[in-house]
Amino acid sequence: MARPIRIEFCGALYHVTSRGDRREAIYEDDEDRSLFLEILSQVVADANWVCHAYCLMSNHYHLVIETPDKNLSKGMRQLNGVYTQVSNRRHGRVGHLFQGRYKAILVDADRYLRELTRYVVLNPVRAGMVAAPAAWRESGVRSSIYACVAVGLADG
Repeated sequence: MARPIRIEFCGALYHVTSRGDRREAIYEDDEDRSLFLEILSQVVADANWVCHAYCLMSNHYHLVIETPDKNLSKGMRQLNGVYTQVSNRRHGRVGHLFQGRYKAILVDADRYLRELTRYVVLNPVRAGMVAAPAAWRESGVRSSIYACVAVGLADG
């Protein structure tokens, strides 16, 4: 059975997630997380994406990505592919790092962007890993004033 075709168009907004193969960790240490964020930053720049929020959990990540150009699949292939190569080289492994295809849910920006951003940055709080979003270092809440306002952390 063929996989469904991804819906891509200019100006689309997506909630993107990708989980580690066998639900295993995809980051072994802070350097792995830094490398992932460097690769993400490069993909965002190269693909002309807008990253509204992100959160790196131990065995998966969440991104809120807007694509001014019709190129989510191309950028995600670069992000997951390059990070897998870097991680495998660094840790002396081969094979898959991610479990299947990434998930991308098309979102109505006007109605759900604020709520989705809140959901993404509150992920570690809901998982009982930290008491407040700002305490989670692997989240875009520290760098995104929009995310801070969305979860009530900034004064406006």
